[in-house]
Amino acid sequence: MSSPAERYAAARRRAAQASEFPALDEFALGVGFDLDDFQREACQALEKGSGVLVCAPTGAGKTVVGEFAVHLALRGAPAGPAVADGPAPARRKCFYTTPIKALSNQKYHDLVERYGTEQVGLLTGDNAINGDAPVVVMTTEVLRNMLYAGSATLDGLAYVVMDEVHYLADRFRGGVWEEVIIHLPASVTLVSLSATVSNAEEFADWLVTVRGETAVVVSEHRPVPLWQHMLVGKRMFDLFHDADAARKHDVHPELLRYTRDTLRRLEVSDTRGGGWGRRGPRWRGPLRPDIVDRLDREGLLPAILFIFSRAGCAAAVQQCLAAGLRLTSPEERAEIRRVVESRVTAIPGEDLTVLGYWEWLDGLERGLAAHHAGMLPVFKEVVEELFVRGLVKAVFATETLALGINMPARCVVLERLVKYNGEAHVDLTPGEYTQLTGRAGRRGIDVEGHAVVVWSPETDPRHVAGLASTRTYPLRSSFRPSYNMAVNLVGTVGTAPARELLESSFAQFQADRSVVGLARQVQRNTETIEAYGVEAECHHGDFDEYFALRVAIGERERSIARQGQSQRRAAAVAALERLRVGDVIRVPAGRRAGLAVVLDPATGGFGEPRPLVLTQDRWAGRVSPGDFTTPAEVLTRIRVPKHFNHRSPAARRDLAAQVSGTGLDRRSRRGARGRGNGEDDRLTQLRAELRRHPCHACPDREEHARWAERRRRLERDTDELRQRVSGRTGSLARTFDRIVALLTARGYLTADGEVTAAGRMLSRIWTEADLLVAECLRGGVWDGLAPAELAAAVSVIVFEARRDVDERASLPRGGVAEAVEETLKLWSGIESDEAARGLTVTREPDLGFAWPIYRWARGETLAKVLASGHEIDGEMPAGDFVRWARQVVDLLGQLADSGGASTELRATARQAIATVNRGVLAYHAAT
Repeated sequence: MSSPAERYAAARRRAAQASEFPALDEFALGVGFDLDDFQREACQALEKGSGVLVCAPTGAGKTVVGEFAVHLALRGAPAGPAVADGPAPARRKCFYTTPIKALSNQKYHDLVERYGTEQVGLLTGDNAINGDAPVVVMTTEVLRNMLYAGSATLDGLAYVVMDEVHYLADRFRGGVWEEVIIHLPASVTLVSLSATVSNAEEFADWLVTVRGETAVVVSEHRPVPLWQHMLVGKRMFDLFHDADAARKHDVHPELLRYTRDTLRRLEVSDTRGGGWGRRGPRWRGPLRPDIVDRLDREGLLPAILFIFSRAGCAAAVQQCLAAGLRLTSPEERAEIRRVVESRVTAIPGEDLTVLGYWEWLDGLERGLAAHHAGMLPVFKEVVEELFVRGLVKAVFATETLALGINMPARCVVLERLVKYNGEAHVDLTPGEYTQLTGRAGRRGIDVEGHAVVVWSPETDPRHVAGLASTRTYPLRSSFRPSYNMAVNLVGTVGTAPARELLESSFAQFQADRSVVGLARQVQRNTETIEAYGVEAECHHGDFDEYFALRVAIGERERSIARQGQSQRRAAAVAALERLRVGDVIRVPAGRRAGLAVVLDPATGGFGEPRPLVLTQDRWAGRVSPGDFTTPAEVLTRIRVPKHFNHRSPAARRDLAAQVSGTGLDRRSRRGARGRGNGEDDRLTQLRAELRRHPCHACPDREEHARWAERRRRLERDTDELRQRVSGRTGSLARTFDRIVALLTARGYLTADGEVTAAGRMLSRIWTEADLLVAECLRGGVWDGLAPAELAAAVSVIVFEARRDVDERASLPRGGVAEAVEETLKLWSGIESDEAARGLTVTREPDLGFAWPIYRWARGETLAKVLASGHEIDGEMPAGDFVRWARQVVDLLGQLADSGGASTELRATARQAIATVNRGVLAYHAAT
């Protein structure tokens, strides 16, 4: 808490600044709270006409800076330095972009509440509301598409706010942020809002190169302090003793001592429990209902409990209901029911039953809910609304909840520190941990926030301390050129300028910076190589020439040895493959060297032969080609009983006696070592040249050779460094050149770099598999299909199963199957062209959504549709169905507007959209 004198001094400073920043002073009066120092600093830079990059923790209030840009636009302040005199300037526009539709909807409602519906619009893939308003909230992709299309909506644009700009690290969509930043007109002032990242200065340096003056404002201060805890069984511990310990990563000694004792007890129990097939008790952590009840008793609700599994979230709610938990009052239950019923009126009753509506409502009325991507969007939105209002007290959520929507809590609980990333189970990164726990602590409501990690034997408190103390993480670009981007760039600015634009991306900026260190190492190595060369000089002659002969001899000798080893192993494999039961052979090497009889040849498998043999010392086991320095030679044959049991000691003794009785072990081994490789002519010639060289007679030749060898190794390392430098320098431009070459070969660009009619069609296709869609349009793959068939056929391009399934999904017969077969053929051709040019291969079409969307478009019930999903775990979750169906609708909308589609196909696409947009698909969040 500051002293009265300090508060008075701060008030004097603000008064002095008021005349310098009239717009900020006006804005500050309307926000209802005192601006933090970082907010004021960023707003002042913005009013001066500078772009700003604001990095601050979740919940710190960085969106205030974006809202100030909205205020400047509506106030009529031009982007640029403030003008003291003159007439009031014309009203300017501000676009507020977010990474996800849910955030756009939320921000739209916030701004409408403040400025009114006439001043604010919304543009997402699902909604278009008042798009010509002076302030428009939109997803980043919508703005990118406007820039490429040269939309008239861009006229008068003065400010662009990019909320959650750290999203540019997203490997699937992050490149869109860089496209927008690069292509925005120079007259637009950019406001970038980011989570705290460790390389903010680097990102800002790039922004300066592409956008001009950019102020960097970084704050790591949380307005609501965050306390870290661990729940070990039924005991709650502070992770750190105090703030000083947190800075030093020193875990609370009592927590360390208790977890060590617990682990020791578990190990002892496990050891003692081994008798009679019993095991000691495994660790059983606290039950989820007990955790919620504990949080309720300690006043830590509302809480978000992160469980990295959709099924786990649903199960957690059911467990709490079964335990009889009730966190709401009768008045709260009545309000919850009123809100829910008002939001689901558009969904048919039979669909609500399929969606588990009554069970979901029961949980809500008790203050409990799940939140994950598999839920129906309207269900998720209701949960968010009720949680923010404090009516729902405990939400079990997957990590998708932390991606941006404003849903803070008093407490956040992490059940595990491992999550499934779509490919494997991986540990949470410090950045992910910070993002999840950053939800704890509601500004203006809570004095402090709390983050709780549930302990298990696999959880080391020191690891948690490291995650909790690493508040920032580096921002890494995921930008890469695409086909749509290439034709748009070439069509807008030309091929050469397009390459220059790509080289100005943050991805290339980071690559070029990493090259600096490598280039310095190359320079140091080059100087050292020259010094080594001086030491290797010989007054007898050219020592470089002499050393090259020595190197050539060594390489030739190694080559001959490798050839000989390879040939010997191949011969050994071939010999073992020819063995039969009863063959007596000699094992030349290893502990089992000596005579052996073959019991089982073990040939015909996929690997190398490993015959089962019995040696004369009664050992039975398998031998491999590695046991034979020379090919196995059949010395004789003996009879092996038909039902010989090699596990019987008596049987092994009798048969081993027969092997010894052959007397072969006393005979000489003819050709046991085989013939040598003989002398190699080239090797003989090199050795003769070496002996004739003048330097061969130098008494210091071995000393010279040591320096020459050091130089050779350093030259090799330096060449590798140069290759790395070359690979990183201009890497995006080279990828762009390969894409242009492929597009030229396929007729989307001319040899002179002009965009063809096909290229113009491709420039208006916005999907990951843009080139495949264009090829399908050019090939007439979807012509003649009925509306439901078209929806099913295009679904294979947008759909991607969450996990791999063992077999390919079935398809509706007739037109759909034929269209998909043609689509797969076109994809195969694209894949071959991409592989030949070293490009990232277009993802293979996924057939798993064809049946669900086909049935839905034909008017079948939601129950049948969800049951037809090609899912590993059973029927398709309703939220997944809605998300993928909307992506199908989006692509159908592009076909309906495409100049490359036939009139008939455009009409069919519009009909298909109408058949799909019904029931649960007809609901839009912002309306």
